[in-house]
Amino acid sequence: MPTPTATAETPDLARENAVFRKVVLRIVPFLILCYVFSYLDRVNVGFAKLQMSDDLGLSEAAYGLGAGLFFIGYFIFEVPSNLMLQRVGARTWIARIMITWGLVSGAFSFVTNETTFYALRFLLGAAEAGFYPGVILYCTYWFPSHRRARVIAMFMSAIPVAGIFGNPLSGWIMDSFDGVSGWHGWQWMFMLEAIPALLIGVATLFYLDNGVRSATWLSEEEKDIVEAAIAKDTAHQKHGRVWDGFRDPKVWLMCLIYFYFVMGQYALTFWMPTFVKSTGIDDNLTIGVLSAVPFVAALIAMNLFGRSADKRRERRWHLVVPSLMGALGFSLAAGWSGSTVLSLIALSFAAAGVLTCAPLFWSLPTAFLGGTAAAAGLALINSVGNLAGFVSPYMIGGLKDATGSTSIPMYVLALSLVIGAVAVLTTKKDVVNR
Repeated sequence: MPTPTATAETPDLARENAVFRKVVLRIVPFLILCYVFSYLDRVNVGFAKLQMSDDLGLSEAAYGLGAGLFFIGYFIFEVPSNLMLQRVGARTWIARIMITWGLVSGAFSFVTNETTFYALRFLLGAAEAGFYPGVILYCTYWFPSHRRARVIAMFMSAIPVAGIFGNPLSGWIMDSFDGVSGWHGWQWMFMLEAIPALLIGVATLFYLDNGVRSATWLSEEEKDIVEAAIAKDTAHQKHGRVWDGFRDPKVWLMCLIYFYFVMGQYALTFWMPTFVKSTGIDDNLTIGVLSAVPFVAALIAMNLFGRSADKRRERRWHLVVPSLMGALGFSLAAGWSGSTVLSLIALSFAAAGVLTCAPLFWSLPTAFLGGTAAAAGLALINSVGNLAGFVSPYMIGGLKDATGSTSIPMYVLALSLVIGAVAVLTTKKDVVNR
């Protein structure tokens, strides 16, 4: 029987849509707020680099290594963290993650050399491990797969939002607070931007619900509607043990795809200020404002593609197209590095493509994983994929030191996105298009 469309809703579908709108409005904005400060505390090191590298004597490769060490800690603790979230509940565990990452992020104000920089980047990854896949898992408690791409796209709007507001904010703090109380601007930036994570972490304990049944803001009828939609959607899923997620070949294919997409994502977020500065801009606030432009393009693209994917219940080509957009954007940026305007156009195209890939990607593994296998499988995919967050900044730094150019790294990033697109096309559409 054909699925009713939005233009010809049955009473039951209209009621279901109303209930899920209520769920979205209750939990998604709060999760977005959490992720904005998570991502800001993860990547503000890209802005700190503009001053910190000179103050600490860091080479491009040393900065890239430190930026990437975050993902080693992330990799090691990701799966255990997600299993703990399932055991103790999302509310407690997400609060724990946010509070500890806020404390570690603030500690960057006291970095004095390469060793402490490396150690704190590793600890920040360990502290934050589990947040992102935990939220993805949490979304499976509330939304069936055909509603999830849009929801995840909304949640991941936090990445461009963090860039849009965080980049100018970071530049302003570094310029305005430099020298206050004897601290450098980058030290103030780390300290001030860590405070919101601590406050929101405490708020999480009072705001989030562990699942549908504990939601006092839903009536019994509304809870039944949500649970019935999820039960119907998950009937085809594999509900296995922890190790089943590790043995599934499709999970390892997802790891490969995500790895290549993350290569591009963190190249943008860790190196965007440096890319913009290399076009001839020196003022930190101006760099911050210009660095926000590509994230505006990404914010628009993410939500347009997410809506389209859910409406058509098609995932593969909605993922392939933005990945190729990102590859084209990096290629153009490599050739236009001498012009600020043309570079921003190319980087906007790259950002729109690369950052759109992530929310659409997660609709693939959540379409076939369920239960404890989902907790382990999603964490495994995210942890292995995010190793690219170690490889990407270190690779760019090493190539920049060796060649003195940003063009060669950008061509490598473009190639990684093409490989990811080809890998997506090997997935079975009857498994992922739900």
